[in-house]
This record gives sequence, structure tokens and C-alpha cells, in this order.
Amino acid sequence: MSDLYIGLMSGTSADGIDAALVDFSNDQTKLLTTSYMPYSADLRNKILALCQQGENEIKRLGELDILLGNAFADAVNGLLTQNSLSSSAIKAIGSHGQTIRHYPRDHHPFTLQIGDPNTIAAKTNITTIADFRGKDIALGGQGAPLVPAFHQYLFASTQTDRAIVNIGGIANITLLSAKNPELVIGFDTGPGNVLMDAWIFMQQKKLHDENGNWAQSGTSQQTLLNNMLDDTYFKLATPKSTGREYFNLSWLQNYLANMNEQIATEDVQATLADLTAQSILNDVKKYFTQGELFICGGGANNQYLMQRLQLFAESNFHVYSTEQQGIHPDWVEAIAFAWLAKQTLNRKPSNLPSVTGAKMASILGGIYYN
Repeated sequence: MSDLYIGLMSGTSADGIDAALVDFSNDQTKLLTTSYMPYSADLRNKILALCQQGENEIKRLGELDILLGNAFADAVNGLLTQNSLSSSAIKAIGSHGQTIRHYPRDHHPFTLQIGDPNTIAAKTNITTIADFRGKDIALGGQGAPLVPAFHQYLFASTQTDRAIVNIGGIANITLLSAKNPELVIGFDTGPGNVLMDAWIFMQQKKLHDENGNWAQSGTSQQTLLNNMLDDTYFKLATPKSTGREYFNLSWLQNYLANMNEQIATEDVQATLADLTAQSILNDVKKYFTQGELFICGGGANNQYLMQRLQLFAESNFHVYSTEQQGIHPDWVEAIAFAWLAKQTLNRKPSNLPSVTGAKMASILGGIYYN
């Protein structure tokens, strides 16, 4: 009998909604179908504006919460229609929501993801599970990253050490030891695509650097790279997580302003690609001396970034897309949130205290019944 769930993911890049229909029957994870619904320019601008301090935030937050709830519901209903499926066939939806703020180290720590689950449940007639991060924060954790538990479930090996690297707006890693498969380490390494996307949008009004072509046309500037790698975040002890409120265009411009020379725009982009690659590999090498890196998220589609990752990885590590393991890199996180919904509905914990720093493992998310 089928055990169907839908996972919804919209990450730090805020470009659109990934939806994945997954069958977990017979203790397997089978991706049945996917869809991607890009945000309109207006909706994306509203998201990015709310990620920064501004006027009338509460009203804008309330309105955007409903707008996104409707968008998530439309993504689900579109997926069902395309595959001639009834809502009654789906056990639950796992919705990550759209992160607007993430302050896990504040005096009163909090994280905020919006996309009203009441609206999703009402418009799809499917039980919806959301707000996965709040319980972990309440237990003293970072609330992120949450996908390492899924990475352990899906990618662990007893033959070789593996790092699962998700490169979205922010990059995070899951370290899976072959000798000790129950010990999982994971954290946000720093910027993934967020700085590269912000810089190319500022300079060329493009949402992203296709295949890293613009970065490849430039030359990485070692002094700028070293200065950025010396940032406080990279020195923080784990557990740690971050977001757009820290790594953003203002952060980059501060480092550029402190340089004694003008740097060509394409050289800045090349340096940002190296910042992402080098910061990831610096962290991996703190734990492993050799092994495999499996890359997922939008960064896996950046050919130049993948080349830089392999360069910094050197010969002791092999860099692959998760497609080598049978899962396209674009869909790993959406599948993960389908799995998280399954865990919640079955009353099973899904955070890893060794990753987030929470006091204990816990059942995550709020359930909004249809």
C-alpha cells in the first residue's frame, strides 16, 4: 500500500517552491514526481524586503504569510492535477515555509518561517505539517540544519566517510562517519549562493550566475578571499547556523570598502565562488581526511562552483552530485521535508541534538489537520 507524502521547500534564495511527491512504503524512499513553481517578481521582492527591517512589518508579514500559504497550496494542487491524484491519496504535506528571520543566538532566540499552514490545509484538503524549527529552538538548539537526520537515513555508508553538502542560499553540511554511523555532525558553513546571487543581481539584474559563467570569466582575489574567510562566523564553534540577515550585500560591501584597490566586478564574483567552496572544504577537512562529498541544492547546478569544490578538495576527496546516489540535487530538501512530515505524523523525533545543540531529540512541527 502506498505511503504518500508531499514535501514543500522554499529556501534562502527565495526563487520559488520545490514540491516533491514521495512514496515511503516498504521502508523505501521513492520519488514519484516533482514540480517547481517560481515566485513572481512581485512576490519575491516582497519576501526579500521583509527579510530586512522596514516600515509596517507586522501588516506586511501577515499579508505575505497568506500570500505564501496560497502559493504553497497552488503548488500542491498543481502537482496533484498533473498526476491525476486525489488529495485523499496523500497522508500529509511537510512545508518548510519561507524563512524571514533566523536568530538562534539572540537573548530570546527565534526563527520565523511563513506560508500559512492553515491556508495550505484548507485549500488542498490535506493535513499539513509546518513550523519544524521552533521546537528545536525551544529546546536550546539552533533550529537548523534539520536535514542531517534525513541525510543520515538516506546516504550513510559503512565503507567511506561522506559529507552531504546542501548549497542553497546558505550552505550546510552533514558529516557521516563510516566508522561511527550513529554520530552525525552538521551545521551551516556560511554563504552558499546568497552572495553570488546578490552581487550578480546588483551588477547585471540577473537572479543567478548561470553555470558560474560570470565567475569563471574573472580571477579570484586572494587578499579579499582571506579577509572574508577571517570573518567571525567561520570561527564560531558548532552548533551554528546562519542566514540572509548575516550574509548579505551589506556584509560583502563592507569587505570591499576595506580593500585598498578597486576590484573588477567579475573578479568579485570569482572570489565569492571561492568563498563558498573554500569555507565548505575548510569545515569538511576539520573532521575528515578523505572521503566523498555529495552536493545538492542549487549550487550543484553551478559547474564552475563544482570545479572549485573539487580543486579545494584535492585528491583525497571526490566531489559528486547526489544524482550519483539516484536523487537529483534539486529535490533532496523537498524530499527531506516529506520525510520530516512522516516522522511527525508517526510521532517520531527528527532533530539531531548532535547537530542543532538541542537538549534532546523531539517530535517537530505543528499538525494542521484537513
